[in-house]
Amino acid sequence: MTNTIFPGLERLRNALAQTRAEDLYRSRRRLDSPQGTTVTVDGEPLLSFCSNDYLGLAADARVRAAFVTAANQYGVGSGASHLVTGHMAPHHALEEELAEFVGAERALLFSTGYMANLGVVSALLGRHDTVFEDKLNHASLIDAARLSGARVARIRHGDTTRLGKDLAEAAGEKMIVTDGVFSMDGDLADVTALATLAAQHQAWLLVDDAHGIGVHGPQGAGTLALHGIAPRAPVILLGTLGKAFGTFGAFVAGDADLIEFLIQRARTYIYTTALPPAVAAATLASLTIMHNEPERRVALQARIAEFRAGARQLGLSLLDSATPIQPVIFASSAAALAASAMLRECGILVPAIRPPTVPEGSNRLRVSVSAAHSAADVERLLTALATVPKSA
Repeated sequence: MTNTIFPGLERLRNALAQTRAEDLYRSRRRLDSPQGTTVTVDGEPLLSFCSNDYLGLAADARVRAAFVTAANQYGVGSGASHLVTGHMAPHHALEEELAEFVGAERALLFSTGYMANLGVVSALLGRHDTVFEDKLNHASLIDAARLSGARVARIRHGDTTRLGKDLAEAAGEKMIVTDGVFSMDGDLADVTALATLAAQHQAWLLVDDAHGIGVHGPQGAGTLALHGIAPRAPVILLGTLGKAFGTFGAFVAGDADLIEFLIQRARTYIYTTALPPAVAAATLASLTIMHNEPERRVALQARIAEFRAGARQLGLSLLDSATPIQPVIFASSAAALAASAMLRECGILVPAIRPPTVPEGSNRLRVSVSAAHSAADVERLLTALATVPKSA
């Protein structure tokens, strides 16, 4: 054998080296603790402002107990897809509770939010149809549109005027897809305007409310509920369970006929193993806590307000966000990485987010606030940020 390097592997090595040179290389951190306001990374306790566990439920004793009880009763795996023998009592109960929670006729569990978006868009649209995308949509929505085979029209962020014109000119089936809360900027979609346009132009509206469910609206029912919009045709709601619920998985909510159609046609639902039943049971416990403890959302909003007020006093460059996602903008990838490293030296974990996750020139620290954070935690973060060179 020769020592010649396989050309494909050489290209990968060169690409990785280029990524490092551009300060865009990303590395995993190994946590040795549960999610929480304090986590252990490489044996070091750190104050964490980078989790999507918005209500502090990921390690809640009641949620863990529900998981353990269900695991003892049903086992740790579902063993099959929902349409074979994997649809168990906890799944069914969770779907019914989620539908009631968001005001929909029915809800359908998916294994991940990514799979839910791919399943919905590809089931409802084909190559003669058009998907209308906000340019800042999550990657799962972007990929769902591409993989559906439909024509993709990407719209400037929040430009409902242009969207209306493009909808009027499009033929075939039409679908508007949007984040409810944009995952990197933290701003809310104008779902009222989008729902109006969808109705006017007979288009579906798919709202991926991964970061809004549990946080916004009455009882935390999400961004649509915040604006008094029910998930009824043409509106489809997608929510994830791995953020405010503190567990794992996703659901789609809407009209009963829509859900039945997805059961029959959504490939990412049909051809995958169902969630472990213990995860569904744990999520039911989280949902009960959301109902019974509204003070968690009150505390979350207080921490967000405290952070924004302090950051403004420091002259930091914030985006317009009233959500737990608080981006602090920096001029370059190197500056964002340096700021993240300085916070780490202060015992605080906040990631630097760089392209391609965010557009060029919008490098940032993505501060994620939780209801479990105390006012003292926020003050400690602000004190550390005061030592970081000002963002551009």
